[in-house]
Amino acid sequence: MASSKEYLAFILEQLSGLEDVSYRAMMGEFILYYRGRIVGGIYDDRLLVKPVNAAVRCLPEAPRELPYEGAKEMLLVEEVDDKAFLTGLFEAMYNELPAPKPKKKK
Repeated sequence: MASSKEYLAFILEQLSGLEDVSYRAMMGEFILYYRGRIVGGIYDDRLLVKPVNAAVRCLPEAPRELPYEGAKEMLLVEEVDDKAFLTGLFEAMYNELPAPKPKKKK
């Protein structure tokens, strides 16, 4: 099942207090970026984030779920209605997220 653009718009509105949040559509789902780094994504209308240490500290009881078959487990964010929590989560995670890989020259 693909994620809806309505759910994407809701999550982006919840994160509107942060600068430089973007997304990329990928096979019916959405990859979320914060300041150029992949934080997680929206899969089957669920917000999933990478299980970096900061995310695990913020979400100690969060279930680990697969975004799709064959992928690594991610943390399910259930507190999507709490704008301040989501903003703090993304900010806390940023320094632990891998920097984007440099693009290959053609």
